[in-house]
Parts: sequence; structure tokens; C-alpha cells
Amino acid sequence: MSLDNWLSEWGVTLGVAILMAFMVFIVWDLARSNKAGRYGTFILFIALAMGLLGFIIKGAIQYLMEGNGF
Repeated sequence: MSLDNWLSEWGVTLGVAILMAFMVFIVWDLARSNKAGRYGTFILFIALAMGLLGFIIKGAIQYLMEGNGF
């Protein structure tokens, strides 16, 4: 694996992980500032979790399609 490929792969992975953590903070702050309550906060985090889960599943599918298997 070349340095450029390694750097872009890990850069995207770490960048998206940092972005996900920031999105959790944004959703938490949004729920708190708008007094969403427990149910509203739960709904906001479920919506965020579905997006994050989709990204994780995409990575797993790519891993499997590259022939690495489990």
C-alpha cells in the first residue's frame, strides 16, 4: 500500500470519526437548548445513530467485498 493511499484511507476514517463525535455534541446541544425533553432527545439521537450506523455498515460491506472476509 502506498503512502498516499494509506494517508487518504486513514485521513478519511479519522476525519469522519471526529465529525461523528462533533455531530453528537451538536445534537446534544440542540436538544438541551430547545428543551426537547427525554423523548425528543431520544428521537434526535436515534436519527443520528441511523446515519452513523449506515456509515459503519458501508465500511463493513467494503471490507467484505475487497475479499478480506471476517
